[in-house]
Amino acid sequence: MNNPLSPHLSIYKFKLSLLMSIAHRITGAALYFSMLIFLFFLISLSIGASGYEIFSLIINTWIGKLVMLGITWAIFHHMLGGLRHFLWDIVKGFEVKTVDKLATISLLGGIALTVIYWSLYYIL
Repeated sequence: MNNPLSPHLSIYKFKLSLLMSIAHRITGAALYFSMLIFLFFLISLSIGASGYEIFSLIINTWIGKLVMLGITWAIFHHMLGGLRHFLWDIVKGFEVKTVDKLATISLLGGIALTVIYWSLYYIL
């Protein structure tokens, strides 16, 4: 079968706003599944000190810290992407320059907020 394919992918130019739109969807799904870690945390607390100790041992490994870093970035990125979508809901920011600027703010802002959060975590 040689059905014609829609040219939708071939007509789009890759732009940061496209990447941020995809990242917003991915971070939303990732945050949904990260609730399993939060559930594991709550269950470990309900078990008592031994349960929390097991959770703490797992989360303090390098992979656990990397996962927590990723979740933190996903939270901040998704939050900033949500603010971007809110602006669009009130019919603001549709100009090409503004869309590109908001995409840049979403990307750099998510990274900056993650760095600030973890810096404060380790300082305090």
